[in-house]
Amino acid sequence: MQDDALVNHDFYCPYCDTPLTFLIDTSQGSHDTWEDCHQCCAPIQLHIIVSLMTGELEAVLTGRDDDVL
Repeated sequence: MQDDALVNHDFYCPYCDTPLTFLIDTSQGSHDTWEDCHQCCAPIQLHIIVSLMTGELEAVLTGRDDDVL
């Protein structure tokens, strides 16, 4: 894994609105994952979209565990 494949992504918890930063590995390509909020421990769904052409992070959609992303 290259260091440039790691991207910090800032967002707010969809449950408690706490500001969060997660490290995203773009070398995994587009994928779905779940992380827990560091404040309220609720599961956050992350839909990570990585460009097939450039390998760069295009978007991160976040939602509650029961949201459909």
